Amino acid sequence: MMIEILKSKIHRVKVTEANLNYIGSITIDEDLMDAANLYENEKVQVVNINNGERLETYIIKGERGSGQIGMNGPAARKVAVDDIIIIMAYAIIDQRDARSFEPSLVFPDSATNKLINP
Repeated sequence: MMIEILKSKIHRVKVTEANLNYIGSITIDEDLMDAANLYENEKVQVVNINNGERLETYIIKGERGSGQIGMNGPAARKVAVDDIIIIMAYAIIDQRDARSFEPSLVFPDSATNKLINP
C-alpha cells in the first residue's frame, strides 16, 4: 500500500513580498529550497500562522541567499508581508518505507529567513 507522508518542511519563515499581479506560485530562496530538499515547480502546501489560511501552489526558485519568500497571484490575497508561514511538501511512498523515512526539516531564522546553521 502507498501512503502520503511529509517529505519537506520549512518551518516559520517570513513572507517578504506578495505580488497579486503575477501568474501564481510561491517564490523561495534557493538556499532554503536546497536545505529542505524542494524542487522548482514542486507542489507545496502553505499554512499561514497569522490568519490560519491554507493553500496549495508550486515553487519558483528565488535568488540564492536573499531570504526571499514571495506569494504570487491569487495566493497573495491570503498573506500579508511579514506574515509567518510554514511550507510543506509530501511524497507518496510504500508504507513499508514510511517508518524509516526522514523528512527534510528546516528551521530558518524567521526575522531574516536565513539558515541558522547552513
